[in-house]
Amino acid sequence: MNKIQFTGILPALVTPLDKKGRVKAETVKKLVDDQLAAGVDGFYVVGGTGEGVLLSVDQREAMAEAAVAANAGRGKVIVHTGSINSGEVMELTRHATKIGADGISSILPSVYFGYSMEETIDFYKQLAANTNLPVIVYANHTGNNIDINKMIDRLMAVENIAGAKDTRNHYFLMWQLKRLNGGNINVINGPDESLLCGLTMGADGGIGCNYNLMPELFVALYRKFLANDLAGAQAVQDRINRVISVTVGWSGGNIIRPVKASLRLSGYDVGSAVYPASDYSDEELKAFKRAMEEAGYVYSR
Repeated sequence: MNKIQFTGILPALVTPLDKKGRVKAETVKKLVDDQLAAGVDGFYVVGGTGEGVLLSVDQREAMAEAAVAANAGRGKVIVHTGSINSGEVMELTRHATKIGADGISSILPSVYFGYSMEETIDFYKQLAANTNLPVIVYANHTGNNIDINKMIDRLMAVENIAGAKDTRNHYFLMWQLKRLNGGNINVINGPDESLLCGLTMGADGGIGCNYNLMPELFVALYRKFLANDLAGAQAVQDRINRVISVTVGWSGGNIIRPVKASLRLSGYDVGSAVYPASDYSDEELKAFKRAMEEAGYVYSR
C-alpha cells in the first residue's frame, strides 16, 4: 500500500462560530472556496487551530460536516479526532469516516498522564480499527520520554496508519522519520515558520495555522520547492515569517486570537477564539492591523 496519501499545502482551518457557539457553515464555505482558489491541496479540520479539544462533540461534528460539504471532493479533508476522552476519539473517528472525510488524525493520548509506549501504540491501533481511512498520527513531545520515531516505526505495520504530522521542530528527527518503512511513510510538516526546512528533510507537504491568512504564499513556497527554486522558496518563507513574527508576537500564547482577528479584518465572519480567550480592544486591533501591514500583509478590504 502506498502510504503517501496527503501532499502539498493543507491549511488547518479555524472553526467559525457565532456567539451561541454554532458553526457558521456559510463562512466555512467561503474560507474553503477562497483557499482552494489560492491553490491549496486540502484541509485539516478541528485540530489545534480549529480549537477542537475545546469544542463539544456536536460542534466538532458540525464543523467536520461543513468542511467536507464545502470541499465537495476538490481537495482532501483530514479530520482531527483527538480528545482527552478516548471514547470521544473513537466516536469522532467513526463520524468523520461516515461523512466522507479523506483521512483521520489525532494527537497522542493526554500528556497529563504518563502513558507508556505500549499504551500509546494500542491507542492508535484502536483508532485505526474504527476507520478504513488513512490515519496520520502525531510526532511531538509526549511528556513521558517515549521515542516517537520508534513508536511510529512499529505503527507502520498497521495497514491504514499512513504516517505522521511532525510538529517537533527537530529536523534531523524528521529526516530519520521519513526513512522509516523504506520511505513509504507520509510525513507532514507542522511548524509554519519552517515549512521549507521540513520540505528539505523530505516532508510531503505542510499543515499550518497561518496558512489561513496566506494560502497563496504557502502554495508559492511549495511550488518553488518542487521546481528546485530553493532561493525563491527561501524568499517566500522570509515573507511568510515576517507576518508570523507579528501573529506570534500578538498571540499572548494563543495564536487563534490574531489569526481569527486577521480573518475578520479581511471580511470572514469567523467569530472569536473560544472562551476563555479574550478579544482585542478597538485600539489593540488597530495597532495589530498596523503591525501586520508593516510586515507586508495585505488585507482584502
